[in-house]
Amino acid sequence: MKIEHQIRVLAGTMILISLALARWVSPWWLLLTAFVGLNLIQSAFTGFCPPEILLRKWQNKARD
Repeated sequence: MKIEHQIRVLAGTMILISLALARWVSPWWLLLTAFVGLNLIQSAFTGFCPPEILLRKWQNKARD
């Protein structure tokens, strides 16, 4: 799976998890949803995506 697809899966998963936590634990978990959304927007403009760096490192370790 390409890194771009992994980023989308990770972002979608984080959003769904934070929505569930906001519903059943605390509305403060919506801040995680906002953070993920803002990170997606800034990465579209700047090309800098921290989760991409981590995923690339994990892929390289898995190959070794």
